[in-house]
Formats: sequence, C-alpha cells, structure tokens
Amino acid sequence: MEVVLYIAALVAAIGFLVLCISIGMTLFSLKNTLNSIAGTVAGIEGQLEGITRETTSLLTKTNALADDISDKSEKLNSVIHAVKGVGDSVNSLNTSIQKVTSSISTEVHKNEEKIAQVVQWSNVAMGIADQWRQRKPINQDDIVYTSTKTNETPPAMEPKQKFGFFKRK
Repeated sequence: MEVVLYIAALVAAIGFLVLCISIGMTLFSLKNTLNSIAGTVAGIEGQLEGITRETTSLLTKTNALADDISDKSEKLNSVIHAVKGVGDSVNSLNTSIQKVTSSISTEVHKNEEKIAQVVQWSNVAMGIADQWRQRKPINQDDIVYTSTKTNETPPAMEPKQKFGFFKRK
C-alpha cells in the first residue's frame, strides 16, 4: 500500500504540474493579448489626441464663423428695417394717392355738367383757332369798293377806307 500512496502522490504531482503548465500557457497567452490591447489603446490615444486637436481647431473656426454671422445678421437687420421704412412710406404714399383720386373722382361727378361745358367751349375755341390758321390773307386786288347809293366804284378812293365791302374769290 505504500506503493499505491507513492503512485497516488506521483499522479497528484503530475496533475499539479499539468495544471501549472496549462495555467502558465494561459497566462502567457493572456500576456500577449494584453500587450496587443495595450498597443491598440496607445494607438487610440494618439488618434484621440489628433481628433482633440482637430476638434479644438474646428470649434475655434465655428466660433469665429458664428461671430461673423452674428455681425452680418445685425447689419442685415438694419437693412431690413430700412426696407420696412421704405415699404411704410410707399404704403403711406399709396393711401394719399387713393384719397386724392377719390376726392378728384367725387369732384368730377359733382361737376360733370360744368366739365362738359368746358369741353364744348374748348372744342369751339379749337375750331375757331383752326379756322383762323387756315384763313387766306386778303389780297388787295380782290377788294371791290362800291358806293352805298349806287353800284359805282368811287373815284380816287384809298383802299384802306371803311367805305364799301370786300369779296373773296
């Protein structure tokens, strides 16, 4: 039995040795994996530093752009206020023109007969003016002077006397 004890102790020692070897191999494998993870984390840290720098630069540019947009927005607001003022002025002018037009229309309706008379008299005046422009000058040779008592032409009569009448050809 003593031998069995030795064999059992030897088997237990071999089992313990196999257990230690497999734990050692697992730890070495874990060491390689952890080293690989450490390298990956170091690479990620480097990339994060670059991303952080780029993000900081981008934020700086974004803030500058936001300030520029704010300034331009304020300037645009003043332009919009000016345009609104022009629009208000145009609306006011339109209202005034509508009032004047309405007033004129009302007065025209009230004075239609007077306006018609003015138009008629102006047509008459224009007709007289046209006839005046179209008249022929009186030729002194066409004037015939006669006596009021007889149809004889008086002797030695000057053409400019108010005696007699004239006739046109």
